[in-house]
Amino acid sequence: MPHPTTTATHPARPTRLTVINALLLPLADPAGPSSTTHPDWYLGWMTVGDDGLISGIGPGSPPPATCPPSCDDPTSGAEHTMHGEVLDARGAMVAPGFVSAHSHIYTSGLRGVAHSQTLYPWVRANGEALLDASADDMYWYTLHGSLDFVNNGITSAYNFTHSRVSWLYEPETGYNHPARIHGTDHVTRQFDGTADSGIRVVNSFRLDDEAFTETETLDTFAEMVAASADRTPAAQHLGESIMGAVQWSSHRRSAELEAQVMRNLGVSNQAHFVETAEGIEFQQSKFEWYEEAGALGARFLFGHFVHPTDTMIERAVAAGCAMVWQPTSNGRLGSGIADVARFRDAGMRIGMGLDDQSCTDVSDPFQNMRIGMYTMRAKHSDAGIMTPREVLRMHTLGSAEVLGVEDRVGSLEVGKHADFLLVDPRHPDTGPVWDVFATYVMACGLRNLQQVYIGGELVSTQGVATTSLADDASAELHARIVHRARAAGLAIDYVPDDDVIAARTAPTRASARPVAASSEATAALSEAP
Repeated sequence: MPHPTTTATHPARPTRLTVINALLLPLADPAGPSSTTHPDWYLGWMTVGDDGLISGIGPGSPPPATCPPSCDDPTSGAEHTMHGEVLDARGAMVAPGFVSAHSHIYTSGLRGVAHSQTLYPWVRANGEALLDASADDMYWYTLHGSLDFVNNGITSAYNFTHSRVSWLYEPETGYNHPARIHGTDHVTRQFDGTADSGIRVVNSFRLDDEAFTETETLDTFAEMVAASADRTPAAQHLGESIMGAVQWSSHRRSAELEAQVMRNLGVSNQAHFVETAEGIEFQQSKFEWYEEAGALGARFLFGHFVHPTDTMIERAVAAGCAMVWQPTSNGRLGSGIADVARFRDAGMRIGMGLDDQSCTDVSDPFQNMRIGMYTMRAKHSDAGIMTPREVLRMHTLGSAEVLGVEDRVGSLEVGKHADFLLVDPRHPDTGPVWDVFATYVMACGLRNLQQVYIGGELVSTQGVATTSLADDASAELHARIVHRARAAGLAIDYVPDDDVIAARTAPTRASARPVAASSEATAALSEAP
């Protein structure tokens, strides 16, 4: 049994939830924000205040919860036992919700698209499928994808929104060209989709500087930063970021504008970079664009970083950059193997992401951890090069750190959001728990994920979201994707509920909550063939 820990409590608020008899995996570092010195794991308890924050955690049984005098009679000074709802974990594992530090949540309806294609033809296939999507389509696609994440235990995400410019990649030139330009609500409705799902989110969006004047580009980006903060509930709002697009850009000015926005608005930047072996020398040459623009630093993240040169690694580490690893996506697209063990040993901060649902197909963080860890072991012929605990930390606290939100999410510590998973290795049974972290990472999966909590509220049970929006999100996704595909002449092999979809097409729904009116008309799904 691990060494004992001190109990940390924060009795300033009434208790919403008390978790007992839990095999806790806090993933908290000894120098974390709470006053508790946590062992790696222990059988214990956790309390959640009515503000959704962890108010206490420790081994054994919880102490009597107390409520300040102000919550009853402000003159009495009396203490009140306030356990709130009690969740008896009955020995199941309780761990932090996963953090996906690199996600494109709107792709939830595109699984299996371009299934045997590499990055660039796959990107074009996705672009063609979404070419004429409306702003309200994007809302439902994003809501469905966000609930899919939540059902799979991902409670926080860095989300690259689909650009208001529908870019199509031209392999002959190696560049994108703008095929459609939508209103800004094409982006803001995606903010609404994540907001309505309950997931915590960093909203990321592209400057699209090659489609607009510089003044339009900068003004619109600032408008989107404000809209993201305004349309996302404060507790869910983890910030804004640039979707770095130099990989697709034709001139250095794109890097300069991104660096300028980082400085002026204080936002981070995550750039897809050297992701694929296609045209690799040209991709690598663009590293200097970012470096010379002054973009590199602690707020700059390299997404993928599969094919960097030795010099790029050295300079990125020296500048304090982080990288985000998508092992499932990199394998599915045949992009290559990011040498994360090398980056780690060089001192680079590392997070993990689920990328698109259209290139991981199952947004499964357990699978993502295993593919990543096993790939590193195979690449280096060394089974000890990455441990289960290390890869779990990368997909929780490590991902929160690279996003700069480790004070709020990523581990179970007093004062952080009570975002946690109940995972039971006995259902279905995986046998004796020889090693807690090995069982959690290597033997458990979505089949063992019993419940998901965000802010101490139950949001998913055995893969089914508790929100009343879940059924609508599924029906709307199917109806809208099928309609758009057929209208564009794209083939979908099998539509199992075609009659149900046809009945669904009128009337259509917009958002689940009042938002600014869309500048694009809702798709006339009743006209679907």
